[in-house]
Order: sequence, then C-alpha cells, then structure tokens
Amino acid sequence: MVLLGSTGSIGVNTLEVAKKFNIKIEVLVAGKNIELLNQQILIHSPLFVVVAYKEDVLKVNHNNVLFGEDSILKAIEDSQSDLVVNALVGFLGLRPTLKAIECGKKVALANKESLVACGNFIDISKIQPIDSEHFGLWYLMQDRPISKMIITASGGAFRDWDINKLKNATLADTQKHPNWSMGQKITIDSATMVNKIFELLEARWLFGEGEYDAIIETKSLIHALIDFEDGSTTAHFANASMQLPIAFALDKNMDKNILGHVDLLKIGNLEFREIDKLRYPIWEIKEDLLKNPNRGVVINAANEVAIEKFINKEIGFMDISKTILKAYEMFRDEPKSVDDVFALDYEIREKLK
Repeated sequence: MVLLGSTGSIGVNTLEVAKKFNIKIEVLVAGKNIELLNQQILIHSPLFVVVAYKEDVLKVNHNNVLFGEDSILKAIEDSQSDLVVNALVGFLGLRPTLKAIECGKKVALANKESLVACGNFIDISKIQPIDSEHFGLWYLMQDRPISKMIITASGGAFRDWDINKLKNATLADTQKHPNWSMGQKITIDSATMVNKIFELLEARWLFGEGEYDAIIETKSLIHALIDFEDGSTTAHFANASMQLPIAFALDKNMDKNILGHVDLLKIGNLEFREIDKLRYPIWEIKEDLLKNPNRGVVINAANEVAIEKFINKEIGFMDISKTILKAYEMFRDEPKSVDDVFALDYEIREKLK
C-alpha cells in the first residue's frame, strides 16, 4: 500500500493492521515527526518516503526520500500498489485522493476534507472510508428500506462546560477530549462539532440522498444507527479503535478478530444527548448544508482559516463557528467542477485572511 500521513493516529493504526496481516508498505508519506517516521522505516522497509519539508530530507534514514505535494502525487502515480490510504489532514489531502482515483487505485479515505469539499466530483466506488461512523453505517446496511441514518458524536472537550465560559476557552482546553487522544485540528473540530458536520456530508456522498442526523453518545461505544422504515433500529457497537474500520478498508471480507467485544454489563448504562445549537452554533446550517452538499468547500475553507487564527490567538474559540457561518452566508455559488472547487477554496481563504 501507499500510506499518506503515516505518523498521525490513523497512520500508526494502519501500520499496526498492515503488520498483523502482512501487507507490504511501498510508500510512506509523513509530516514533521521524523523520529517516528524513522522508526516506521526500520520496521516496514518502504521503497520510497516523502516528507513535507526539504530541510527534513537529510534527517530521514532512507535512500529514496522526496518532499512536497508534487512528490506525493508522483509517488502515487509511480507506485505499483492498488491501495492508497489517505490519512492526511486538511484540504491538502484532496489532490492525492483525486490522483489515486485517476490512477485507478482504491482509496481507503481518512481525509474528511476530500469528500466534504469535492464529493460531487469524486468516484465514490473507489472510496472506502476509514471512519468509525461510516464504517458502522456500512456494516449495518441491509437490503431493506431505510428511514434515517444516524451517526454519533462524543460532544468534544466542552460538552459539559458552562456555555457562558466557552468564549474564554483556550487551545489547550480544546485538546482535552473526554474519550481519546487525536490530532490537534480534529480535536478542535470535535469541540466545535464541525467534525460531525463533515461526517454527515461524507455520509451523504457515500450513501446517497436520504435523511441523516447525529446525536451525542458520551461513551463513544455506539458509532452509528439506522432507522428502518418498518420501525426497527439497529446500532453498531464497538470499542473505540480505528483498527476495525481500517482492517475492513484493507479487506472487506475481514473475518479475523480485531477487537475485544463491548461488555454491556461492565458499561452499565449509556447516555444520549441532543446536539445543542447554543453550544455548537455550526449545527444551525446542518439541514441546509445536507440539502446543498456542494457548499461543503465553503465550510471547510472557512474552518481551516478560523482554526489557524484561533491557534494564533487572533480570535476566540466561539469565533471559529461565527467565521464559518459568516462565510456560508457570503459564498453561495456552488462549484461546477474540480477546478471550481480549488478556485472557490482560494477565494474564501483570501477573503477571510
């Protein structure tokens, strides 16, 4: 396989699964964590390595090291692997997704922004999502009429905070996720609920038109539910580990044990909550966005700009959602092509600087 984003949490888990099932790694692509990358090279012996920055090339313990976006695209194009695992963070993951599909490869996709910004122009038949929620929906689907597809949210770092204190939340506060440790951006997205808006959009592109919603399940043991037309509801329970969806992305016929089962007697109880628009203002546009999914490029670009400003202490935490909502009102044109997606993304970023 070609693995993009090898040193992040998804990448690390992907390599664990690859080792378990003896899958060879042809290309490793990583960012700044050269120390971990060198450990991965030692274990997995990739043929090629790509890093983000030129100054890091000489720090990598490998004979075939390239750098930058163009090198990522070339590595995908030149690779013999049929599978590309895209675990890059942000809009920069879109071109590699498009390149992999253009080259006829299957994409195990953890880069949410690809579908959020460009879902209408991506061949979904080439995509297998690496996401607990979409994996859960896929796992539950039967050949029966569906009423609604539901994914769950943890609620993020601030689900129990006094709403009046949110405006003073710091970057460090956003990283205190109640259930697990993730990368900086996705943990911020979890706190704003932007992450769940993204996942609903992804579900819309993956599974087609229909009714989609999300609820908070505080223990993150139920990842998806499906309401069927007959009145029954099924739920997908699994202990929180990305290795399960990753394993099925690598092999849809997976029949080996990946995780320990959820012990309901030990859990004792579960708690469900509605997603409150006061705590999560982004939820105001959920319905409109699902009706107009091509506008995902707007919320993605605005979110990335707002997060950068928040990290640089130029805006407060609640201003992240305000920035996205303002952009959503300002930019109403829908992209008609992939080129339009990149042009609109650039325009939004320039406007919101």
